[in-house]
Amino acid sequence: MITLPMVVRGSEGSGFAVRRRRVTDAPIQIRTAQAHEADAIHDLIDEHLAEGHLLPREYGEIRTHAHRFVVAVQDDDVLACAELAPLSRSVAEVRSFVVSREARSRGVGRRLVDELVRRATIAGFEKLCAFTHSPGYFVHLGYSIVPHAWLPEKIVTDCHACSQFRHCGQYAVVRPLERSHHSCVPLAALHG
Repeated sequence: MITLPMVVRGSEGSGFAVRRRRVTDAPIQIRTAQAHEADAIHDLIDEHLAEGHLLPREYGEIRTHAHRFVVAVQDDDVLACAELAPLSRSVAEVRSFVVSREARSRGVGRRLVDELVRRATIAGFEKLCAFTHSPGYFVHLGYSIVPHAWLPEKIVTDCHACSQFRHCGQYAVVRPLERSHHSCVPLAALHG
């Protein structure tokens, strides 16, 4: 087992502390996040903000929408996360997609995105989008780079209120989804 340092939030107002994240040979499980994992998800996002590829997320928002997050977990450590965020009845977004440094190059990101594609298809979305500084990764997974204007749902929902609006440098990528004949998750459940 290898132990790597990880920066995490301390108690309210106490700044940051260092926690150790274990990397083992244990299997990595992909599953729906649980509300009690909101801290770990928030810490993972905060830890990677300095890379400049993520927007900050409020802890309360993550806790409220924990059921929309898919996490990669190994030995009870959250190594990666991604949210399936509905933008409209037909479009969902891959949001807050983070793979910890020690879990990269292990296929974890692909497994998370594949799971979001599966869930979005079952929920009846017609397309899945992402806004990214690394479009090549998503293109490799079957997405196409498109003009931002092709995703007005995202612009109305998030972009207009963002301080980086019109200056973000992100690429819009979209993947059309096949209609599922086995839709069993009510769309309203994702909006909760």
